[in-house]
Amino acid sequence: MATETEGEPSQPTLTVDELAARAGLTVRTIRFYSARGLLPPPVIGPRRVGRYGPEHLARLALVEELQQQGMTLSAIERYLEQLPPDLSADDLAIHRALVAAWAPDATEDADRTELERRLGRALSAQDVDRLVAMEVLARTERDDVFQVDLGLLRLGARLLDVPIAHETILAARTVLVEHTRSAAQELTRLFRDEVWGPYRERESDPEHVAAMKSLSAHMQPLVVQALVTAFQRSLKDELRSAFRGGE
Repeated sequence: MATETEGEPSQPTLTVDELAARAGLTVRTIRFYSARGLLPPPVIGPRRVGRYGPEHLARLALVEELQQQGMTLSAIERYLEQLPPDLSADDLAIHRALVAAWAPDATEDADRTELERRLGRALSAQDVDRLVAMEVLARTERDDVFQVDLGLLRLGARLLDVPIAHETILAARTVLVEHTRSAAQELTRLFRDEVWGPYRERESDPEHVAAMKSLSAHMQPLVVQALVTAFQRSLKDELRSAFRGGE
């Protein structure tokens, strides 16, 4: 894939076959998602060949993650419709990482060759060390096999190219983990006191039990979307305020 210049996204260069291989899906699935409106149309290049880019790959990963959370395709359509249309691959990766955070740990073992195939790029020994430090990968008893956090793999790989010191990225991760844990604790307390408590008092009511199951299935991605939106707005305001003096 073409490299990105500062401030400019890379151009779509993947064919539908390459996109399917990179996403771990079949071409038939890609076309089905496209027909449902879950995937934006490709850029039509020479010889009328459709080309796909990082945003398509990131959106596919988000769709797959939402399906793993138990959402139907119709629910996923509604979820995606509420997202801003100009989200970058990085924004979509953040959404996916946060959605995955609600699920039980999704990990699997993979060797360096499999990792490079999934990411479409070579990984140096330094790259692997950085991914391990970010807890995207964990070493195993075999030197050539790693335990992979599937929810963070693509986001971690993209961070390898960010022109920021590795120590700064790790410090930022620590800040995010601490504050998101605090938010999760407060949300859990709110849910326990305001929703779960009343439910326990009425758990013999079949209609109420069904309503609670439906709420549980739809709550997680909605909370994630609200969290991402609130964070993006807050970050934009803070950055504008912090650097206003240099304008």
